[in-house]
Amino acid sequence: MNKALPFLLLVTKLAASDTTTPGEVTTPFPTINHLAVEWQIEGDDDLDATCEVKVRKEGETAWRDAEPLRRVPAGKSQKTSPIFTWTNRLSGSVFDLEAGTSYEIELKLSDPDGGSATKIVNCSTRPEPIVKADAVLKNGSKADLNAVKPGEVLLLADGDYGAATFNRDGEPGRPIVYRSTSGKAVFSEISLTNRKWVYLEGVTVNGPVRLNGSEHCVVRRCRINAQFGVKAYKPGMVNCCIEDNVITGIREWKPEIMGAGGDNEGEGIQFTGSGNVIRHNRVSGFRDCISHMEDDGAAPQMCNDILNNDVSAGLDDGIEADFALNNCRVMRNRLTNCFVGISSQPGLGGPNYFRRNVMFNIILEPFKLHRFSQGDVIQHNTVVKAGDGLGIHTSEPFDHAVITHNLFIGGKPPEGVKYGGYGPGRGRAVDAQSLGDHCVIDHNAYAVLGMPFEGKIRSWTFQKLPGTDFEKHGREVQVPVSLPEDPAKLYEAPDLSALTEAGAYAGEKVPVYGPKS
Repeated sequence: MNKALPFLLLVTKLAASDTTTPGEVTTPFPTINHLAVEWQIEGDDDLDATCEVKVRKEGETAWRDAEPLRRVPAGKSQKTSPIFTWTNRLSGSVFDLEAGTSYEIELKLSDPDGGSATKIVNCSTRPEPIVKADAVLKNGSKADLNAVKPGEVLLLADGDYGAATFNRDGEPGRPIVYRSTSGKAVFSEISLTNRKWVYLEGVTVNGPVRLNGSEHCVVRRCRINAQFGVKAYKPGMVNCCIEDNVITGIREWKPEIMGAGGDNEGEGIQFTGSGNVIRHNRVSGFRDCISHMEDDGAAPQMCNDILNNDVSAGLDDGIEADFALNNCRVMRNRLTNCFVGISSQPGLGGPNYFRRNVMFNIILEPFKLHRFSQGDVIQHNTVVKAGDGLGIHTSEPFDHAVITHNLFIGGKPPEGVKYGGYGPGRGRAVDAQSLGDHCVIDHNAYAVLGMPFEGKIRSWTFQKLPGTDFEKHGREVQVPVSLPEDPAKLYEAPDLSALTEAGAYAGEKVPVYGPKS
């Protein structure tokens, strides 16, 4: 036998693992305006497989380009309880689609090592969760809460309803609706636990609204005043919509109680589950204003949309997207006066998208990518804060992150001041020393106000841009804005729409933040 043959067979076997074997394509948890695509694969150990995406409405002839899927290697979380795993795949979202519309999605997988394929899948966005014009309207009070039938709208009389547990389900296209037109139907708490197709509209709740185990439920145009606002613990909520609410907590903006170890409490919207839409809410005065569950409290968290919310006075995190598996989309939110802007601690493979968010007076980090976060896509955000414009202060490497086309504005911090034991950073444009080997950071614009320009990415410290190993297309810019002089103050959200350089408003009109009505 040729002695070289085993070696050649070994080389052939190793090379074969670089080829891609296409598997199943799924489109899990469509939301109202977004579709997720997951293409499972085997092989592609060298991570060079790509997938182009085109989309068209069902019945149309012309395709339009959508974003390519992102390459997600199989992996598992580190130092979490329990350990979470994810599969080898290409994954991504088709953005900003019409509600209640059927689409065709063309996928072209390409691998230079072999295994290319083309598939077309059909998928529909969910319709807007509106009440039909011909729904039956009924006047009622506390005694009528559990006598409503699918397809009926109970117009609630003004009054004190106390604590209420609803025990009736609606049906697809025929929800049960509880509506206060004046906002003077007042509850001390509400349980929609295990309910399906129940809509809560316009009421006042001086306590929590519970949605554990709920499906296709809606909470809209309500005023919720509580230590804990909307809660959906395991098994979580699925395909629910929380929109146009004003949710106010009990915590004051005080430096000494900030941060994960601070004496702060309360959650504005805290949930686990998939396919949920959290949009156009005004949330303030909580430990975390909008939050996923963590560790063993987390059911699968994928395809959740957190959109157009107005968030302020978050004593720990403004938006906590921790333990997101894939295709969670945190987009077009405004965050003012938060200890951390948006947390992904950790992302579980991804991709998870953080786009076109606007932040002012963030204390510690605009993006907290701790606990070995994987698969974060951070693009077209605008950040204005004292200290480091983009500071990611962790010794645990984050990886497979894409940080591009953002505007980060930092600068001279208040001297010697701590907030919950933490400082805002030394005033660098960027300080990201635990950037993983598969991360991309480029095309960002930076400004440093009140001190010399400096940045640090991994071990590279620089005083000018563009760079060499990172930020080859990054640049320093001049901006018409001032830093918050005293981060311990509560600032009104400023108009930052003039800051179009690379950030949230580049190529896009100013969105509506918070309730639409």
